[in-house]
Amino acid sequence: MSPDLTVYFDGLCVVCSAEIGHYRRRDKAGRVDWVDIAAPGFDAAAHGLDPGEVVRVLHARLADGRLVTGVDTFLAIWERVPGFGGVARLAARPWARPVLELGYRTFVRVRPYLPRRKAVECVDGRCAVS
Repeated sequence: MSPDLTVYFDGLCVVCSAEIGHYRRRDKAGRVDWVDIAAPGFDAAAHGLDPGEVVRVLHARLADGRLVTGVDTFLAIWERVPGFGGVARLAARPWARPVLELGYRTFVRVRPYLPRRKAVECVDGRCAVS
């Protein structure tokens, strides 16, 4: 099966990469293509993304080409990754959306102050932390 969702995440964000890692381990069918925007050579513009916005808010591209961000990205992940169907159904409740939006907006404001992973650069087979 080819992926029907592409998620763009910041692999240098400790919290972000831990959560995405959890989803990736459950996505054994490969329904999601996980793209680390912090990877060397990643070009946001080549993916049709705004470079400043993609580092600020989680993005995903649906199979039909539509771009979703923030809470909508989580909903798309939860609908595809096994074990999260109940969360997706709960999140679809009318009262849940405002709560999720508030939580995500709060996280976006706090995220720049969270610890970051060190970037690893590899040149000619030698890798160093930058």
